[in-house]
Amino acid sequence: MLSDLRITAVEPLQADAAWAAYTFVKVETDEGITGYAEVTDWRMPSAVAGGVRDLSAALVGRSALAIEQRLQDMHRQSCQGPGGVIQRSIAGIECALLDIKGKALGVPVYELLGGKVRDRIRLYWSHCGTYRARYPELYGKPLKTYADVEALGREVVDRGYTALKTNVVVPGDPARTLNTFDAKDMDFVVSSVVKLIEAFKRGAGERFDTALDLNFHFDTLDVIRIAKALEPYKMLWLEVDSWEPEVIRQITESTSLPVCSAESVNTVREYQRFLDIRAMDVAMFDLPWAGMSACLQIAREAAVKEMPVAPHNYYSHLSTFQNAHMCAVLPNLKIMETDVDSCPWRDEYVTVLPDIRDGHLTVPDTPGWGTELNEEAMAARPWEGNIPF
Repeated sequence: MLSDLRITAVEPLQADAAWAAYTFVKVETDEGITGYAEVTDWRMPSAVAGGVRDLSAALVGRSALAIEQRLQDMHRQSCQGPGGVIQRSIAGIECALLDIKGKALGVPVYELLGGKVRDRIRLYWSHCGTYRARYPELYGKPLKTYADVEALGREVVDRGYTALKTNVVVPGDPARTLNTFDAKDMDFVVSSVVKLIEAFKRGAGERFDTALDLNFHFDTLDVIRIAKALEPYKMLWLEVDSWEPEVIRQITESTSLPVCSAESVNTVREYQRFLDIRAMDVAMFDLPWAGMSACLQIAREAAVKEMPVAPHNYYSHLSTFQNAHMCAVLPNLKIMETDVDSCPWRDEYVTVLPDIRDGHLTVPDTPGWGTELNEEAMAARPWEGNIPF
């Protein structure tokens, strides 16, 4: 009987992602239905995988369909250390259980979430130029000059995208990315940012939606200075991270640019602090890190604040499938992230590729997420323990 579907095994799977590891969760059941989900964390792959192993003790032998109850089991087991890496492990298991339930019922995951409000999702090309600067040997398209950046802008348009996001990329031989840990000369940083955005605009067009992600890399006053310099360019948004919502609000109030933030905040309790004071203009959250239940709750709270949402998604194709189902049900979705440049062999790791045309992703309609992991391909490319720094 469907109600008796029991979990028999929970394990992490890892594979080479060129400069890091892809990390996934695999959940097996006594009826032969297997669920997969992504839980990639470039910096903490072993910790996330270990969390999945530790949490399996609370799951094996229990119902795979009672997902909320399984979430409570995992939260009880980890109640003395909520959030962070542990939440990411929980999120991966939760999403694998959604895959199982969708397959067991013969429905796409979005049907489990209330049904879709859209069939296609607008995408933006993320880390545009970033990976080519850091790993030119993988792409054969080095960014030696700003003319190369301009050409990349034209490539983005030619491939059908209507928006892009980049980091602080400085062309050269070799090109590099900047942050305050290795670039103390803010005059150089600001001028480099302006040249970068101008080059992308020349290539993609003045009206093309362009965003810049500063991550955690710059101090508050430095972010404000960068924002002021970019105000003439009508950006899609300026993205910046901080664990303090008051810091993000200070930045948001200092500039006319839209500010996007909070991708790394993984629990509803912590995220609420940002929403309560409307710290940012666009709310970003991460499905593989926070989990479906948390992301939907955050999105609904953001909708109450009349705030659009834009999920963080820079992993393998499995994460893109997962995000497609979540984005399909979000009324306040602004746009979805995807990496076009990525691990060159990531297509091998899934049985079905995302349907991306004209810069839009078609929501899959097959049961579960709509794709499976190719475990044989993953086993052929094992992760060898290299962590980017």
